[in-house]
Amino acid sequence: MHIARLLTASLLGVALACTSIQDPTPQAPVAAAAAQNVSAAGFPEAFESGVKTAYTTGSVTLGSGSWTLNDALLGNTTADRKTGTQSVRVRNVGSLSMNFNTTTGAGVITVQHAVYGTDGSSQWELWASTNSGSSYAKVGSTITTSSTSLNTASFTANLTGNVRLQIRKISGGTNRISLDNVTIEQYGGTTTPPPTGTAKKFLFDGSHGELAGNADWVLDVNSGVASAIPTPAQSGITSTTPETYWTGAISAWGVALVKRGHTVEQLPAGGRITYGDASNTQDLSKYSVFVVDEPNVVFTAAEKTAILRYVQNGGGLFMITDHIISDRNNDGWDSPEIWNDLMQNNSVQANPFGFSVNFDNIIEDSNNALVSSTNPIMNGALGTVSQLSFHNGATMTLNPTANATVQGLVWRLGAGQGTSSAMAASSTFGTGRVVIIGDSSPADDGTGSPGNTVYDGWNENVSHARLHLNASLWLAKL
Repeated sequence: MHIARLLTASLLGVALACTSIQDPTPQAPVAAAAAQNVSAAGFPEAFESGVKTAYTTGSVTLGSGSWTLNDALLGNTTADRKTGTQSVRVRNVGSLSMNFNTTTGAGVITVQHAVYGTDGSSQWELWASTNSGSSYAKVGSTITTSSTSLNTASFTANLTGNVRLQIRKISGGTNRISLDNVTIEQYGGTTTPPPTGTAKKFLFDGSHGELAGNADWVLDVNSGVASAIPTPAQSGITSTTPETYWTGAISAWGVALVKRGHTVEQLPAGGRITYGDASNTQDLSKYSVFVVDEPNVVFTAAEKTAILRYVQNGGGLFMITDHIISDRNNDGWDSPEIWNDLMQNNSVQANPFGFSVNFDNIIEDSNNALVSSTNPIMNGALGTVSQLSFHNGATMTLNPTANATVQGLVWRLGAGQGTSSAMAASSTFGTGRVVIIGDSSPADDGTGSPGNTVYDGWNENVSHARLHLNASLWLAKL
């Protein structure tokens, strides 16, 4: 994240979280609502099952349940904007309505939308009912659809109990819209910790300049130091605890993991990165996942060996880089160079993960995401990932010849989903796993040490939290 990066609005109240990289105005951070990190049963709804080829009002059984489509159908032509084989096409003042309730409330709701074919813009609204459809109330703002590419509209409903949704096209006329990938996150304290035996330990690095300059890429800072154990104690975290419980700019990430029953620690400045060293109380062998967010100090030869052996023998490595010329401590090393040095100049294996970081500087909001019902990072326990916003980040080049498991997850707009211009990627090495994201902005929760200027990218769109948390669970082999 560059300190002058452009911003988008955060989720606020029940208003729409508008996604735009053209708004330079910082927004106040928003505390996470209870249980917003768990998808409602049956969701996301991708409209891939069911058949309805006519606009005549009728009900159709989909993956989440029965929906009524009024002046709407399931379209599968090239003019229907979609991430799979079909999406909902709505005309006139048509609508689509759930004929069932989600029983675990509704926190954040997202809908992907685009114009059909070359049609002009249209307006639509999201409505919700808490009495099984007897009455509805509008949620958030009226949405204008004008793009031929799917964009994600995000709404914060924060409704408990039984909830059903209705999407209403209100602009009338001949212009049609495509709607796809409806997600609902649970709300109201229903987050369930993992079963006994599946709790994992995550170590977040604070030993490689993550606090340099204006950076704050740690869970918690006490008196200017990223202490080994964040305080207050994580035993005090409940399903309603806000991320401001800790002061680091990635505290939302850590708090969300604790809410799921896991344990998080930090490797403080001066801490040792070792693997198999019994004298080190924070040896990597004691953790399931090692998270390093934008390192600003190059790894030593011994540290590189430890990290690679850790992954090779089953550990999970979460790598976050930033754009070129982002040397916050002025030591001559940018994070892209540091990560490439780890992968290219080590005693274990050259290019072990099958990717390298490009020396570029990208500002882009991309929905060019891998669509997969089986990929646990892009469609995992936290829901579907459909979007990634860079505010000065670097892309990756993939090399399947070096590592056949390497997989792009999100690419730049207009790029083919191949080996170039990847904004996020994953791979395996030995029995371990690796994920890389090319920008620190999406993990930034907007709160940090006094005097540091950080911005809320975590709540910029719901895909950011989903991507980081789904990836964390995948790395931990959950």
